[in-house]
Amino acid sequence: MKLNLKRPLAFFDIESTGTNVGSDRIVELSVIKLNPDQSEEVKTWRINPGMPIPLESSIVHGIYDEHIKDEPAFETMAASIAEFIGDSDLAGYNSNKFDIPLLMEEFLRSGVQFELENRFFVDVQNIFHQMEQRTLKAAYKFYCDKQIVNAHSAEADTRATMEVLLAQIEKYEGADWEDKAGKVSKPVVNDVEALHKFTNLSRPLDFAGRMVYNEQGEEVFNFGKHKGKKIEDVFNIEPSYYSWMMQGDFPLYTKRKLEEIYSRWNAKRMAERPARPAQPRPPETPAKPVEQAKQAEPAAADSVKQDRPKSAQTAPASNQPKKEFHKPDNRNNQQHNRPPRKDDGPAKPVDEDMLKMLAEKFKKGL
Repeated sequence: MKLNLKRPLAFFDIESTGTNVGSDRIVELSVIKLNPDQSEEVKTWRINPGMPIPLESSIVHGIYDEHIKDEPAFETMAASIAEFIGDSDLAGYNSNKFDIPLLMEEFLRSGVQFELENRFFVDVQNIFHQMEQRTLKAAYKFYCDKQIVNAHSAEADTRATMEVLLAQIEKYEGADWEDKAGKVSKPVVNDVEALHKFTNLSRPLDFAGRMVYNEQGEEVFNFGKHKGKKIEDVFNIEPSYYSWMMQGDFPLYTKRKLEEIYSRWNAKRMAERPARPAQPRPPETPAKPVEQAKQAEPAAADSVKQDRPKSAQTAPASNQPKKEFHKPDNRNNQQHNRPPRKDDGPAKPVDEDMLKMLAEKFKKGL
């Protein structure tokens, strides 16, 4: 059985430190690139995650800290990984919910451009679960009648995934499938685009499944208190929900898609905001020549006054005499208040006539 390919299809599998897309790291990545001419290119990378591998994860995939302590970090090989995958479509087992989101997180942290737009994504697990409901080990046994040798190693799992897809296409070609609405179709065909549609029935927007498309093709939240609500409607009633998600522990790719929706919503909101018309100024009535002259005089006086320093406006002119202040003397008020007599004048010197007059006066008194 051969895949009908228009461009390369990159099967890949990731072994990691854990299952948290936002915080865990890749320790092994294997890619089998199947070309349209059916030739294969295979590459596997061991990666130092920059954090300890939990024991429970090491028991599953068999990679311990000592196995990757001398391996390079993802950042140093991100460009070569992106170049090897190129413009290939992507396929994997549970890849839509885990492998693709985790790979995108690593690319975004490394600052390496790797776009997911215009690619097809074939999740072999979705075909299996929707047709048979089994695990990869059971799928390999069911479809290929084989046991996975060295299970949970990246390359062994990747090859098993590729063989399972080929067997699925052969087994289900022409088989009927009924969706939840009762519509019957033959979805498993030898076409990557058709397989993309069938393995993305939940229509995730961000792969992590926090945002999805509804039946009408609208972007809606798929978790929390706003589950099922259109994202733009939530922004209208609670704009702070965007900030909460951007600051929260969500995958970087989820935040990237959320930011795209928010930017589009904000631009639409700004465009719909009505522009405030400029208020026209009332026309001024021209003043008559005489009135203009009268208005100019006080204006000129005010201008001169404003141009003076404050001290010059309040200080008295220097050529005016200063008024002296005398404290009132209340002594001998009667003398000060009596009217002056006409015969008052300068005191006369004492002479013989005055002595005689005094003598006569005293004699009469005696």
